Amino acid sequence: MSDTTIRSSSDVVLIGAGIMSATLGLILKELQPDLKIEIYERLDIAAAESSDAWNNAGTGHSAFCELNYTPESADGTIDPKKAISIAESFEVSRQFWAYLVQEKKITSPENFIKSIPHVSYVWGEKNVAYLKKRFEVLHSNPLFKKMIFSTDFSELKKWMPLVMEGRDENEKVAATSMAIGTDVNFGELTRSMFNYLAKLDGVTMHFHHEVQKLKQREDKSWRIKITDLATGQKRKAYTKFVFIGAGGGSLPLLEKADVPEGKGFGGFPVSGQWLKCTNPEVIAKHQAKVYGKASVGAPPMSVPHIDSRMIDGEKALLFGPFAGFSTRFLKNGSYSDLPLSIKTDNIIPMIAAGIKNIPLTKYLIEQVRQSPKDRINALREYVPTARSKDWKIERAGQRVQVIKKDEKEGGILEFGTEVITTADGSLAVLLGASPGASTAVSIMTDLVGKCFKNEIVNPEWQEKLKKMIPSYGQTLNDKPSLLEEIRKNTAEILKLNN
Repeated sequence: MSDTTIRSSSDVVLIGAGIMSATLGLILKELQPDLKIEIYERLDIAAAESSDAWNNAGTGHSAFCELNYTPESADGTIDPKKAISIAESFEVSRQFWAYLVQEKKITSPENFIKSIPHVSYVWGEKNVAYLKKRFEVLHSNPLFKKMIFSTDFSELKKWMPLVMEGRDENEKVAATSMAIGTDVNFGELTRSMFNYLAKLDGVTMHFHHEVQKLKQREDKSWRIKITDLATGQKRKAYTKFVFIGAGGGSLPLLEKADVPEGKGFGGFPVSGQWLKCTNPEVIAKHQAKVYGKASVGAPPMSVPHIDSRMIDGEKALLFGPFAGFSTRFLKNGSYSDLPLSIKTDNIIPMIAAGIKNIPLTKYLIEQVRQSPKDRINALREYVPTARSKDWKIERAGQRVQVIKKDEKEGGILEFGTEVITTADGSLAVLLGASPGASTAVSIMTDLVGKCFKNEIVNPEWQEKLKKMIPSYGQTLNDKPSLLEEIRKNTAEILKLNN
């Protein structure tokens, strides 16, 4: 019987059709237009998992309002480093998106990004004191210079009428607001990027194709075995470089790649749900992204927020997310994902991380046991006048938090993103979740620097990177005039209020 396996060869294979693969593919094609790229996605459309609008927060995670990025130390000091880093990265993403729009590689920016205030809201004396300290620490940095702080009830009512309606005016409350915040539909953005990328010479997209095996050959290239899920047809793809950006599906593929750099990594899946408003009158009352403080033990993706969104061309209002637990690594995954991911090299880190994160386990159990009434009561902390008949539950995305080896503690649970690259630069894998999508451009330019070390120093590549990202090679948090100029230019191109 003859071998009917289809064979192909390319310079780059991207696994997963999410925001990360789209960003990396576009950057590489801009830097070297003759690159041959193949993209494989197990679902039938791009951006259907973590990048989809219903499956992420859409704040553009710019750190303007997310309080988990400014933790308070035991001595009462606020550490702004993570917030500054994320805000800086988001400015890099805006520059790249503006470049794509200006060069007409993607069109209609209003379909994927809109201006909306980012608000942090707290109540209670201790939390008000925290927010004031946070404001003072951040406001001194150019990235947050436009942030305003208030404890005035009437002013807060203007910022977020739905949140303040029906609230006791004597209650101790405070908020900060950044008028230059945005709402980003990463699903729409990702699909626009792939629509352009797929039209370029040398780029092939394969939907409904699942990667079964990866093996590095003696010459350091990769052989990838793939199945067409629609027909059962087998494929073998040969390539010099592989990027695995498959969201929760990345960990199993990293394990299949069997590289030393991937040993000891595990994953802890966290599912989510939203309360979605169904009353147009209520939806119309709210025009802000209002974030509060997370519960003790809650993962970053579970920071509560009442969120005005634009999804599928319509204004939406969401509250949540409510965390849960599922053994699936993807929203469209299998319940066997977690058990099958446990290997001899990661079982100790996973057990150690589990023991050290009892508060998280307790929090997830409490979330899973919540009744519809419990969820409405949680909503009423942010919307006092909320009526249960105006809200329905909606399933959100699935995230896999990274567990990795740690010499001192055995294993630690990471809540950010983790990029793993092999020593020879032939394989890169992205694990983790928040802040993810909003920092995709910074993550991918760093990855290019690690995996294409010889090419990145080429003056032509450097020039192209600076054209795509005007601040490339510089920091903006210490250059107020450059930051202001870049924000103004990107706002004009992306049709935003600066």
